[in-house]
Amino acid sequence: MTTADVRTVLTDGDLTVVGQIVHASNATLVCDAQVGDTVVRCVYKPVRGERPLWDFPEGTLAGREVASYLISEALGWDVVPLTVLRDGPYGPGMVQRWIDTVDPAESAAERLDLVDLCPAGSVAQGWLPVLRARDLDGDQVVLVHADDPRLQRMAVLDVVLNNADRKGGHVLEGLDGNVYGVDHGICLHQHDKLRTVLWGWSGEPVDPVLLADLDKLLRRFDGGFAEELHEHITGAEVRALQRRIGALLEHPVMPHPRGDRRIPWPAF
Repeated sequence: MTTADVRTVLTDGDLTVVGQIVHASNATLVCDAQVGDTVVRCVYKPVRGERPLWDFPEGTLAGREVASYLISEALGWDVVPLTVLRDGPYGPGMVQRWIDTVDPAESAAERLDLVDLCPAGSVAQGWLPVLRARDLDGDQVVLVHADDPRLQRMAVLDVVLNNADRKGGHVLEGLDGNVYGVDHGICLHQHDKLRTVLWGWSGEPVDPVLLADLDKLLRRFDGGFAEELHEHITGAEVRALQRRIGALLEHPVMPHPRGDRRIPWPAF
């Protein structure tokens, strides 16, 4: 199906709950959206199922997920799966296209995930260390992620979105070969909240191709994009987003972590 077809089904289709992601912080339901004989698997997060947070206004997480998708789409990066805001069986909420991923049981036994842990002293070529820790057995391990341009694009998007919750489990390698990021409910705060497992490129220059996309996006704010985002986040948050993009264009280097809370917890 085309993107327009998927959007139509997600927006207008009948939602049938087929399961629940029980380890999620907020109510996260797996659904089938159906129009006629066309069915699209999706994730539905009703606003009423959002857990209150001290630093994000109550009832705003679904809108932040949609705004994050709109920004990814405007950049042409296809990092965030197609996401809409609509009514559902448990009231208004975010509905996002489901991403089919490789079954870990079918992948190579020694294959690391895009974000993973490996024994200390054994970081392989093509992987970037983030931090050292100890596992549940007390052994030293290293949190690593792949030195992959698909993942690097996501890391730049996280800086732009001010993502406060980029866990390893929020990074999905789709069967289509693309790498997707999910769970963007605590993004786009006006104050610095960046917490991510993707610190491997800290201090390195941003790819000029990505900078060109960011420059085009910044120009769109005068053409109505800011008003589109205002439907989901505040004016102050939109202006903070513009400042983050402008700062990255002025100083095109990936930031270093600041403070003690550099990654979300848990990390996966």
